[in-house]
Amino acid sequence: MFLGVDIGSSSSKAALIDKNGGLIGSQVINQGTGTDAARDIAAILLAAAGVKRQEILYSVVTGYGRMIYRDADAQVTEISCHGLGVARTLPAVRTIIDIGGQDAKVIRLDGEGRVVNFGMNEKCAAGTGRFLEVMARVLGREITALSALAAQSTRPVQISSVCTVFAESEVISQLAAGAAPADVARGAHLSVAARVAGMCGRTGVAPQVAMTGGVALNRDLVDAMAIELGVGIQVPPAPQIMGALGAAYYAQAKYARRPA
Repeated sequence: MFLGVDIGSSSSKAALIDKNGGLIGSQVINQGTGTDAARDIAAILLAAAGVKRQEILYSVVTGYGRMIYRDADAQVTEISCHGLGVARTLPAVRTIIDIGGQDAKVIRLDGEGRVVNFGMNEKCAAGTGRFLEVMARVLGREITALSALAAQSTRPVQISSVCTVFAESEVISQLAAGAAPADVARGAHLSVAARVAGMCGRTGVAPQVAMTGGVALNRDLVDAMAIELGVGIQVPPAPQIMGALGAAYYAQAKYARRPA
C-alpha cells in the first residue's frame, strides 16, 4: 500500500491507496502545521483502516507543513499533488481552483494531467479560507453554516476592502447599519470569488473546472465562483483529500521507479 499526507496550514489530510491505485481510506482533521494532528495524521488513518505501518511500501508528504514532517519517504509540492489527485479523479478537468486556509491556488493541467501553469496567492488572507473564518466569526456563525446563510441573501453587500483586517471592520459597520447577515455572507463569497477570478485571469481558465480544498464544501461559494468565471465547476467527492491522494499516487510512482 501507498500513503499520501497533506499538511496544510489549518487542516491535516491523509490518503491510503492499494497497488492498483484504489482508495483504501482517508482522514481529515481540522488541525494543521505544528499541531499533534499533523504529526499523528498517518497513524490515525492506519489505525482506522486496520493497516500496519510496515505494510506501507512508500509514502509522500505535501502541503504547507511538508518541510517539517519527518515520517515520509519523499516530499512533493502541493501544486503537483493536487494536479495528480484531480487528474486521476476527474480526468477531463483542465483547471483546478484550490482555496486553502492561508492561500488560494489556480492550477492548469494538460491532457495528460501534468501541471502546465499555476498561480498562487499566499501574501494576503483575502480570497482564502482564513478570510471566510473571519467573516463567520463576525457573523456569529460556524464556518460550515455560511453557505446556507448566504443562500438566503436577497441583496448581497459589497465588500470593497482587499485586506482581511479592513474587511472585518467594513462588515462590522455594515451590520451596525442594518445589513442582513445573509447579505453579508453572500457578499463575502462574492468577494472571494472576485479575487480568485483575478488569479484565473493570469493563469487562464480551460474547461473543465474543479474546486478542491475544504472551501469547496461551501456550495454557495462554488456557485458564486461559477457565476464569476462563467463556467460550470465540479467538486470531487472528497475535495479536501485531493492533495493527499495525489501524494499517494506519487508514492506509488516513486516506489515503481526506485533502484532495483
